[in-house]
Amino acid sequence: MEQWFTALTLFEKIYWSVALISSVIFVVLIILTLVGGDADDMGGDVDAEIDGDGGIGFQFLSFKNLMGFLTIFGWSGIACLDGGLSKFLTVFISVVCGLLMMTAMAALFYYLAKLQSSGTLKLKNALNQIGEVYLTIGANRSKIGKVSINVQGTLRELEALTDESHDLKQSNVVRVKEITANGILIVELLNK
Repeated sequence: MEQWFTALTLFEKIYWSVALISSVIFVVLIILTLVGGDADDMGGDVDAEIDGDGGIGFQFLSFKNLMGFLTIFGWSGIACLDGGLSKFLTVFISVVCGLLMMTAMAALFYYLAKLQSSGTLKLKNALNQIGEVYLTIGANRSKIGKVSINVQGTLRELEALTDESHDLKQSNVVRVKEITANGILIVELLNK
């Protein structure tokens, strides 16, 4: 192995070194990403949530993307050298291949991040939704009941009051007309 490496030209040694070292780091980063350890957070969490900030979004220049660039840069350069291409063409092709890899990885991680959802219930999304009484709701806000309602794509059972002059019984169809400050739905009978 040592004889093989010493027989290489300086140009080939640079490409082999870049390819091998960055490949090892890149494989470790991909494994960490797939099992949940995010390597972009190695230096601490600088991107704190500020006023509901969802992060930077599309990141072209990150440590993962740099390692992807160097890995593809090295291996495509080695392939070009083995193909007998000139040094200029080898560098040009390997840089283009590396940039394409960076773009592909940035797009991949951007769209994967878009698939995340917080799962936090936002009661304002229940406004004007139609549901069904699950537990009897007392007339004129006299007794809190429950309604089954689809909010944010999930069927939920939420506390509710009504301004109707009669109790709303189980299986009555209702519409949410407002939400109190403490998160109780105010519903009205849909079919009077």
